Amino acid sequence: MKRSKFTPNQIASILKEFESGKKVENISRDYGISKAAFYKWRQRYCGMEASELKRIKQLEDENSRLKRMYANIALDLEAARWVIEKKL
Repeated sequence: MKRSKFTPNQIASILKEFESGKKVENISRDYGISKAAFYKWRQRYCGMEASELKRIKQLEDENSRLKRMYANIALDLEAARWVIEKKL
């Protein structure tokens, strides 16, 4: 998964700029982000503080790591079952 080049603190400050009245076009031009990315951030993180954003990012990273671990274990289990069936 590609890492964002913006920290949770930066995302929170960008969203606060929008809430204070700055237009999306100006924000996207100033920070070099697409409007779609901005609206995705707004949908996902609106109303959160930087510490909450940081915790959400940590949980998403942990979740993706655990999914990869589960996939590897499931593959190992499937391979073991295949070997056992072949021997019987």
